[in-house]
Amino acid sequence: MSDGEHRGSEKDAIQDKRHQEPPADEVVVTRHTVTVSGQTLAYTVTTGTVVLSEEAHGKDGESEGVRPRARVFFVAYALDGDHDPRTRPVTFSFNGGPGSSSVWLHLGLLGPRRVVMGDAGALTGPPYDLTDNDFTLLSDSDLVFIDPVSTGYSRVTDGEKPGDFHGFKRDIESVGDFIRLWVSRAGRWLSPKFLIGESYGTTRAAGLSGYLQQRHGLFLNGIMLVSSILDFSTVDFTPGHDLTYVVHLPTQVATAWYHGALGTGRSLPEVLAEAEAFADGKYASALHLGARLAPEQRQEVAETYARLSGLSVEFILRSDLRITLARFCKELLRDRDLTVGRLDSRFTGLDRDSGGSEVSYDPSMSAILGPYSAAMNHYVRAELAFESDLPYEILTGRVRPWSYKEFENRHVRVSDTLREAMHHNQHLKVLVASGYYDFATPYHATRHTLDHLALHSSLRGNVRETFYEAGHMMYVHLPSLERLSGDLRDFLAWARE
Repeated sequence: MSDGEHRGSEKDAIQDKRHQEPPADEVVVTRHTVTVSGQTLAYTVTTGTVVLSEEAHGKDGESEGVRPRARVFFVAYALDGDHDPRTRPVTFSFNGGPGSSSVWLHLGLLGPRRVVMGDAGALTGPPYDLTDNDFTLLSDSDLVFIDPVSTGYSRVTDGEKPGDFHGFKRDIESVGDFIRLWVSRAGRWLSPKFLIGESYGTTRAAGLSGYLQQRHGLFLNGIMLVSSILDFSTVDFTPGHDLTYVVHLPTQVATAWYHGALGTGRSLPEVLAEAEAFADGKYASALHLGARLAPEQRQEVAETYARLSGLSVEFILRSDLRITLARFCKELLRDRDLTVGRLDSRFTGLDRDSGGSEVSYDPSMSAILGPYSAAMNHYVRAELAFESDLPYEILTGRVRPWSYKEFENRHVRVSDTLREAMHHNQHLKVLVASGYYDFATPYHATRHTLDHLALHSSLRGNVRETFYEAGHMMYVHLPSLERLSGDLRDFLAWARE
């Protein structure tokens, strides 16, 4: 037998084996209790991977059966007891990245267990811990946490290409198809259904609002957007694009206020009210005028900016009134040899070169990565009894490059999809939660997007906004966790009225 024939026979054998042994679901079921507000909740957790298949068609259009494409890891919580599925909600949760698992919302906000890590200025340090979550949403809704392909333990099946799932459209389709499959198997088509996404997960959620309706006829009761980004133009610092500077300015002011760089006795709401008025008024006008801005007006704008932000007039003028995120995070506390975080500007870091113009890392990302990684890797084995020798991909760069080919030569924008979904389903409610100290998805950028949603006036009351004195993962701040959990419960009730 020649080498070519030998390799051919091996390939045929592998293909035959795949045909004979299709991938199967791997799930485990465990039972637990948690005490919330003095009440003991008994619940069942289903943990594992489900094979996501798609129907294959030949050239003539006839079905050739199903083709296994990926194993999707999920953790589903169901409250024990005699609950009517027609009234008991189910909430599907995911985070962003792209490339993030669902761990942050899972063990930070929604699930019955949460990470113990401390907060800005009072981190606990390794090895970290888990505790019962007094604020779990399980009291009001069943929960399903989804890890998109290549995150968590989710992987493509043998012979498939991971890159096929690493893009805007295919990601939405795969997550949406998983939701459809789970709803069907669990018998929950007549249950109130909700999505909650964080960061890029809000981009995914908005995309899903259209995909689930159009592809599967699955209409939602509500969508919860935590640290939202629906229009990527609001975070684009490309020269000549001035909107980003306008919508970032209030977060700069909040950050300066938090770190005591303003030297005033005013409250945060008072400072932000002035910052927002300045950003939307004289500052936006000054950037629009460009070289037509008179020197005295330029000086006046720089002085106001300096007073509000804690930066020097000279630095603002040298920066042409336009302070990028990297420059601000490096400059604000330079005299203290500190930088401020991107995800949460309450956190500070130490760079090797305190005289540079770029930060070397995000201290807020460093603060949360270790605790959540340790907690999830322990939790899934020790408490949920699911074992895998694969690395649990908390936040992976292996999904890069992420494909946005649907938005070639323009900014990624899913706000139109959300608006269309709300017009088609006029019962759909939306909650938008933002942190004042979040530079990844600044609250004023989110507000700008909502103000330009082009939603019909009769439906504007279907959108609620809430704000918290914390950052991107506002739930690491315990007072914000308590407030946000209450706001989510109120929203679930409101969206079912």
